[in-house]
This record gives sequence, structure tokens and C-alpha cells, in this order.
Amino acid sequence: MKKLLLLPLLMITCFCLAQDAKEIIGKPVKVGNLLVAENDITYVKYWEDGVEACRDLGKGWRLPTNTELRILYSNRKKIKGFLGVNYWSSSKTKNGHWYLDFNNGKLMTITVNEEFSDDIPHVRAVKSL
Repeated sequence: MKKLLLLPLLMITCFCLAQDAKEIIGKPVKVGNLLVAENDITYVKYWEDGVEACRDLGKGWRLPTNTELRILYSNRKKIKGFLGVNYWSSSKTKNGHWYLDFNNGKLMTITVNEEFSDDIPHVRAVKSL
């Protein structure tokens, strides 16, 4: 009986912690040929989760490429809301994934089996115009 009660409680907790697509997209900012979501997706630990979270926002929303991340970094004051944390890129390496450190603008990689110690990357979704 206890197991039956645990499942609904777990589902309610997941729904409460999930961010709403409208909340994330907010009032998107246009930068060049990109539409940039107003807010970060903050609950992603793994790259695959970031890809899926962007897809869940709706048609066309995705992780930015390395080049697009650099554009976001260069326009961070115009876009607003960026934290001094790492942001996932859609670009992959042979053994891992790229991310950009918004503290210093450096593009770096992490291997698939490696985990971030403290600063779990965020996601800022983009959409091509």
C-alpha cells in the first residue's frame, strides 16, 4: 500500500519542479537570425536532458551551437538574465560535449563520463528565424 502512495507523490513533485515552457520562453529577444528564450532552463544535469528540454519548449527550440553561444555571450547585456555559469552547446566532440563558461567566455569540453563538480550547466534555448 505504501508503494502505491509513493508513485503519485513522486509525480506531483516532478510536476512542481518542472519549469513551464511559457515561463522559460517568456519574451524572447531577437539577436541576428536567432530568437533567444528570456529565461534559462536550470534543471538539466546532463547534455541529453538539455536537448530534450529545448525540444519540449515547442517546434524549433533547441540548444545553441558553439558559434551561437558566443553570439549570446557577446550580447549577454542585451539579452539579460544570464548567470555566471556554464551553458550547454549543441555541438559535440568525439568523446563529449561543448559548453561555454559565462564567467570568462571560454568554450570548453566535458567528456561523456565526466561530471561537473559544482556548476551544473544551464540551457538557454534558441530558435532560428
